[in-house]
Amino acid sequence: MNTETSRHTDPGTTPDATPTASADRGAERSAAPGGAVVVNRLSAGYPGVRALDEVSINVGAGSICALLGANGSGKSTLFKALLGLHRPTAGTVRLFGMDPTRARRRNQVSYVPQHEQVDTSFPVSVEQVVMMGRYGHMGFTKRTRPADRRACDEALQKVGLSELRRRGIGELSGGQRKRAFLARAIAQQAPLMLLDEPFAGVDRGSEELISSVLKALRDTSGTTVLISTHHLAGVEDLADEVVLLHQRVLAAGLPSEVLTEEQLGRSFGAVLRETH
Repeated sequence: MNTETSRHTDPGTTPDATPTASADRGAERSAAPGGAVVVNRLSAGYPGVRALDEVSINVGAGSICALLGANGSGKSTLFKALLGLHRPTAGTVRLFGMDPTRARRRNQVSYVPQHEQVDTSFPVSVEQVVMMGRYGHMGFTKRTRPADRRACDEALQKVGLSELRRRGIGELSGGQRKRAFLARAIAQQAPLMLLDEPFAGVDRGSEELISSVLKALRDTSGTTVLISTHHLAGVEDLADEVVLLHQRVLAAGLPSEVLTEEQLGRSFGAVLRETH
């Protein structure tokens, strides 16, 4: 996949970073060769299973890319590699020119998991969950500052949960909970956001709101968004780029080029045919 031309300017720095750190991070992003996410001939798997076979993708900065594939296609393994949580057997991953571990340490990537373990008996509020996204900005003391509260307020407002901020996270519906964890990632203000199956188990209203929020992040903040999904509905309207995955990259490019029945059938096969 070759998407080296960015549609947007660099998202800049967060108001919480020190000037020196901000300049360093901005310089690193500017100098990153090829794109925000560059995966080169990546192979990975588990004992007896080859999940990814020489996968190469290049996601341009300031774009929304949908990583599309059926269950078992390798999407989750690729996300783990992007987060530095799974060691590949071959190939490289670079996020703004950095290895995943360094990118995470420098607050360059946020992550919205498909499933978040929630102890419904633990009294943590929606607001407290969202504030967790600010931990990387708070320093050693983890003291909440005005900038952290503003970021939390803005994130809650964007996902439509301001009025539920005091409610326990375990009291929310599935769609509301997904929006709360999206707000946590928004509050982090990282230039790259990874979302694993963000539309799984949510109602239509939450799906539309999540899509709208992601577009706004791209357009107003220059955030690069990578979505892992097998949810076909709405992808063409949401994504600037689509990567079709089934252990290997089967197709990549504009949604109109990739989201054809012939191309999708290569990945989804009988699953796709049953839906037509």
